[in-house]
Amino acid sequence: MIGERLVSGIGASALRITQEVGGIVVLTGQVLRALVPPRIDGRELVKNLHKMGNRSVPIVALTAFFAGALMMLQAGPFVKKFGATSLAGWGAGYAVLREIGPILIALMFSGRVGANNTAELSTMTVTEQLDGLRALAIDPVKFLVVPRVIAMMVMLVALTVIGDLVALAGATLVGRVMLGIDWSTMYYSFADNLTPYDFLHGVYKSIAFGAAIAMSSCYFGVTVRGGAVGVGKAVNAAVVAAAVSIMLLDFFLTYLTG
Repeated sequence: MIGERLVSGIGASALRITQEVGGIVVLTGQVLRALVPPRIDGRELVKNLHKMGNRSVPIVALTAFFAGALMMLQAGPFVKKFGATSLAGWGAGYAVLREIGPILIALMFSGRVGANNTAELSTMTVTEQLDGLRALAIDPVKFLVVPRVIAMMVMLVALTVIGDLVALAGATLVGRVMLGIDWSTMYYSFADNLTPYDFLHGVYKSIAFGAAIAMSSCYFGVTVRGGAVGVGKAVNAAVVAAAVSIMLLDFFLTYLTG
């Protein structure tokens, strides 16, 4: 009896996950179709760029600064112990540019922007505003979803670039103040050991993370059911789905691109 319930529960969960993944894929196809030819509402796009990007800079900068500082605190004592201070910047910068920076910023972006986007679209859905747009012959995907998807992808890349710079500054400051590593040593450690590809590797990931956050948040927003309670469940599901997607994409992108 217990085994049957366990199998039934696993099957129901698998079917639900498959349904959600399929819905996100279908919405992704609708977004791509809406971009051919590209007819985007300019005011909606600019509004979302400002709301999702500019207002996220302080929290992203704070997160990135302490991420870089933490990496230096972890790597600094070891390189000093073995007399390899010329590698201190490389140890912190490599981890930040390739992994820690893109992932942390994407998770912060998902929690702040993705959740807010899901809540907005969910509220529009349960109050029948999307039905009103359809009654006016306005496609909600073109008018609401596409500008949000583009804004999230563009702004996450921009925030990742800003975060990388702030993280490197944080690593340099902690290296100088707390570990006594000279500014010039840190500079040449970055310049001699890090390559443009290390930076671009994180940018590639941020593009994929931005798309995953955008599609999951929009999907759960436009498919919500159940009124105010459904809005809360949709926000929770969107944040969880985005976090899982970020981790899966990070693994496969790291494996494929090295």
